Amino acid sequence: MPIDSPAVAQRFGDGAISGERALAYVSDFVALGPRVSGTTGAERAAEHLKDAFAKLGIDCAIDAFEDKTPAGAVTFRNVVGTIPGRGEGIVVLGSHYDTKSGIGTHFVGANDSGSSTGLLLELASVLGKSSHPFAEIRCIFFDGEEAVRKYGPTDGLHGSRRAARLLKEEGLPVRAVIIMDMVGDRDLKINIPRNCDPSLTRLALDAAAARGVRDRFGLMRQPLLDDHVPFLKAGLPAIDLIDFRFGSKPGTHDYWHTEQDTLDKLSAESLETVGRVVIELLNRLSPLATPAQ
Repeated sequence: MPIDSPAVAQRFGDGAISGERALAYVSDFVALGPRVSGTTGAERAAEHLKDAFAKLGIDCAIDAFEDKTPAGAVTFRNVVGTIPGRGEGIVVLGSHYDTKSGIGTHFVGANDSGSSTGLLLELASVLGKSSHPFAEIRCIFFDGEEAVRKYGPTDGLHGSRRAARLLKEEGLPVRAVIIMDMVGDRDLKINIPRNCDPSLTRLALDAAAARGVRDRFGLMRQPLLDDHVPFLKAGLPAIDLIDFRFGSKPGTHDYWHTEQDTLDKLSAESLETVGRVVIELLNRLSPLATPAQ
């Protein structure tokens, strides 16, 4: 069945998503400090996320692996939570959790990558209590999204490349890979990159319209290199929900990768808006659910 042709049955309820809870998850997470891949900070963050999954009653594992970088071999840790269902196909919800190196000792990455990490925990808490119509919802926190020097085959996107390869090797049907990144800005405007799966892009924009927030969702004029790309290269349908403009004025970018990326720049309302659209997108992907009109 095409991913944009759902049949009739029950729906996920988006009213269960709480922006305040998501923001609390972000607050607890960024309080850990910098999370540069290969450091004790990143390892501490991975254990924090594993513990958070455990508290939600979600099966979780840390997939530790070594990969080459311009700075030498580094141990990365993907954190993978699995929510089993009774249907067909796998949906992946993903967020990177590492922070860029070389920014400063006070760089906590509240929006990049704390916001999507907190929202994914909130989504997992809601979806873990639901009876969902997929074979599995896999929630993955990626390590190593940030490049040390310049994105390339051995720099950046380490965790998502690893996850895409393993998923492809499993050979199971993947209905969608939904990546979230920088989703907490008070001045929220998600712009979906051009290099996303067209069917998923259409579904996401329809989902935003159904939730009454279509003005907060648009299209980038250009492609973007982010964690969705390794999945696309593996032949899997993937989309990136990202607000790449993060600054002191609308349309500017001056907070990104600076120590000004702090919790006070985020909004519970923005997190809830994106969370509800993701839930509606899942409804539209489901072979059992009827999308809202």
